[in-house]
Amino acid sequence: MPMNEEPKWYILHTYSGYEAMVKDNLEKLIENNNLGDYIVDLKIPMEQVIEEKNGKKKIVEKKLLPCYVFIKMIYTNQIWYYVTSTRGVTGFCGPQGRPIPMKPDEIRKMRLEEVVSDEVFAIGDTVSVEDGPLKGFFGTVKEINQAAQKAKISTTMFGRETDVEVEYIQIKKVDAAMPEASADDAE
Repeated sequence: MPMNEEPKWYILHTYSGYEAMVKDNLEKLIENNNLGDYIVDLKIPMEQVIEEKNGKKKIVEKKLLPCYVFIKMIYTNQIWYYVTSTRGVTGFCGPQGRPIPMKPDEIRKMRLEEVVSDEVFAIGDTVSVEDGPLKGFFGTVKEINQAAQKAKISTTMFGRETDVEVEYIQIKKVDAAMPEASADDAE
């Protein structure tokens, strides 16, 4: 493995319905050609949805993005050839079939890697939202779910107290005096 290169996430386009077969074929390719140092991970993003059939509800896993497989690898021309020659692969997403690595925020949004926050929150902590749709809001921690790395915070939206659930990586502890100071500045 090239010592100076870190594996990056790329997006593979496949024929419709071939995602699982492509993933299996790539896993065999990695094993047969000893490419574990170059191709590190393969994912097909799934989501759980509730389907109702004949009056019965059932939880079913569906592909979040049909026709796409995510691959974490170190890009070389040889690896590109192996991957694009795999049955069911139409090519990489990028200009002229050459892959472009995904950005960190895209990786986080697609939940390709688990991001664990090392910050510890307690009920009553004042936090600022650093990322997501509530970026810039302040709130107070009402509940914490350490296992899921989520917290329920109470924040003021449109003049009302609202409870929202956020991930640990989206929030940061602040001094209790900070939100009031910024509210006074706004007046």
